[in-house]
Amino acid sequence: MQMYKTEDIAPAAPTSEAQSLGSRAFRARYGLKYAYVAGAMYRGTTSTALVVRLGQAGMIGYLGTGGLTLKAIEAAIQTIQSELSDGAPYGLNLLADYVEPDLERATIDLYLKYGVRHIEAAAFMQMTPALVLFRVKGLSRDASGMIQCAHRVLGKVSRLEVAQAFMSPAPAHLVDALQKEGAITAEQAALAQYVPMSHDICVEADSGGHTDGGIPTILLPAMQQLRQTLVAQYSYQDPVCVGLAGGIGTPASATAAFAMGADFILTGSINQCTVEAGATKEVKAMLQQASIHDMAYAPAGDMFEMGARVQVLKKSLLFPMRANKLFALYSHYESLDDIPAALKGQLERSYFKRSLAEVWTETERHLQSRGRTQDLAKAQSNPKYRMALVFRWYFAYSTRLAFSGSPDDLVNYQVHTGPALGAFNQWVKGTPLESWEQRHVDGIGIKLMDATAQQMRAHYERFLTQQQELVS
Repeated sequence: MQMYKTEDIAPAAPTSEAQSLGSRAFRARYGLKYAYVAGAMYRGTTSTALVVRLGQAGMIGYLGTGGLTLKAIEAAIQTIQSELSDGAPYGLNLLADYVEPDLERATIDLYLKYGVRHIEAAAFMQMTPALVLFRVKGLSRDASGMIQCAHRVLGKVSRLEVAQAFMSPAPAHLVDALQKEGAITAEQAALAQYVPMSHDICVEADSGGHTDGGIPTILLPAMQQLRQTLVAQYSYQDPVCVGLAGGIGTPASATAAFAMGADFILTGSINQCTVEAGATKEVKAMLQQASIHDMAYAPAGDMFEMGARVQVLKKSLLFPMRANKLFALYSHYESLDDIPAALKGQLERSYFKRSLAEVWTETERHLQSRGRTQDLAKAQSNPKYRMALVFRWYFAYSTRLAFSGSPDDLVNYQVHTGPALGAFNQWVKGTPLESWEQRHVDGIGIKLMDATAQQMRAHYERFLTQQQELVS
């Protein structure tokens, strides 16, 4: 039987009950004080400042690289590495890129260049060459012959088949192709069959941004059962940790996660309304006022035709209603020409702020600049696909607006968030943390974990009391 071990940075011994929550193995892998993760959020909303602050506090955050250029990602890596001491935990996001897979590979090459050890893999439906390269490139044997895993992949999943891919060894055909390419060694290729693609799985229930609307009390136990099956099948020696994300914004929700056996928790929405988050002041002010009922589902712009959804802020905004209207039009009509003139005029005045012809010109220019000639050719021959590309422009426009900080056209802001933020706002109401300007990402993380530990102890003590009453 093959043996392997984690290349650990041993965590400090817990000094509080909060630091003992979750899995010790998970904390050891990343050198953490707390089994607490801040997930990546688009275009640097999970910013360098946020990642650094968490790393200094013994937690880990993943830089939100989606939507950033390679140059911006490289600058962010340099900043994080210069501000964190050696061994302090940090990670970067990798979004699956089905349109431009070469960009996904270029991103991984950049991570390898700078010695990045931890990535969060999101939106993957299957393993890709770039993801396998990162994982397998970190495999080696130590002096005693044990396998060491220098590169860690935190797989964010909401479906069982995707979780199975992450908890299984890298696909042999991708490993073979990488070896033939010379990207990995023969020894690394041989070792790949003994380790899962990811030792750390984050089960993503209904969350802000892209969501499948999963229910945590169903998803987490199912993933835990799948883990048990795969660990037995592959005889893994190092534990596979399964954490939970989606809807975690209060001690009660975190307590529920740990009570169900989560090895760690991952937060998202509550972090975007902090001093360190990359969101604008205007967006943070809106988020601070949100309640648990102020969110809505809208089509996802990057997967518009597929009907994928994102969860967004709806209070004082028209984006979710308008985005759903665009999808309804796409579903009903076969081309832009089929849409009634009065309705097209409404789209141009209120949604796009320009003519549909101008939108197409901008879209065409963008596709040409990215070398997407096949998409251009398809749009010329397929009027419905051209309509989808034009409608997708609105989603890019609404995202740019939200990151611009401009008060102009505020109603079209697209702000990804979930009801966990509304729950957090309610929890801290009447305290100094009611104002986002007093919210620091490490402070709210520690406060949440401390309160969770207290709540779990209270539940345990109540249980013991009830048991004693039964006995007496």
